[in-house]
Amino acid sequence: MNSHETYMKRCLELAVKGLGNAAPNPMVGSLVVCDDKIIGEGYHEQYGQAHAEVNAINAVDDKELLKRSTLYVNLEPCSHFGKTPPCADLIIEHKIPNVIIGNIDSNSLVSGRGIEKMIKAGIDVRTGILEDDCRKLNKRFFTYHEKKRPYIILKWAQTADGFIDARRNDENTSKPVQISNSDSKKLLHLWRSQEQAIMIGTNTALLDDPMLTVREVKGKNPLRITVDKWLRIPKQFNLFDKSTPTLIFTSTDGASETNLEYKKIDFDKKVIPQVLEELYKRNVHS
Repeated sequence: MNSHETYMKRCLELAVKGLGNAAPNPMVGSLVVCDDKIIGEGYHEQYGQAHAEVNAINAVDDKELLKRSTLYVNLEPCSHFGKTPPCADLIIEHKIPNVIIGNIDSNSLVSGRGIEKMIKAGIDVRTGILEDDCRKLNKRFFTYHEKKRPYIILKWAQTADGFIDARRNDENTSKPVQISNSDSKKLLHLWRSQEQAIMIGTNTALLDDPMLTVREVKGKNPLRITVDKWLRIPKQFNLFDKSTPTLIFTSTDGASETNLEYKKIDFDKKVIPQVLEELYKRNVHS
């Protein structure tokens, strides 16, 4: 592993600290290196707050060193005004002569424009360092922008011999067989806190009455989603407690309330593509 790869690996270590909080923005970490020494580092900590490059530059005590430093970042610096000003402009402003990048940003608002802007300003830009690792880290982000849908994770618990529950139906509505233990529950809730949305079907809601919130660890609740064609889920169930935003796809009109929204879709067509299209419109990446 050469020095560029070593520093990019550190960028990824920083970036992953934003998992669950940076979304729907990507996870980004950044370093400022001068004379083979890290003099500033940072990551994108929270959606709407300063980007990684800003935090790394701000962490440098002697700003004069920036004029002979190299900035490392796992994703192309932005070039547009969004929640924050363009990072490419800040790099140019501080006259940082070298920038090393992992991935080119596939967001149509950026997509090479940040690199082009820096090159025009005389900055030496190099891309593709640990490219596969950088892309894997932001698989949610790249899936959203390239496939125009959220990144999908399937989750279930099963026994070593392949069972997921006892047989249950309308006549037998007993509680589900407990397969998970306290350790796996904490892991489940950690995973839940890292994604923007969580989705179940009507039968799971009717049989289990789940809360679908984050409780075993500290983290944000995901958007709760279910598909309930005929609105069969009773209003006293946990999904309707209004504790966190909940979206119900249905074939009939429902009266939306605080933290509860109904979305009518066409059940004569394939349901999942309609759900994914709607979540894409809502900027849900996973």
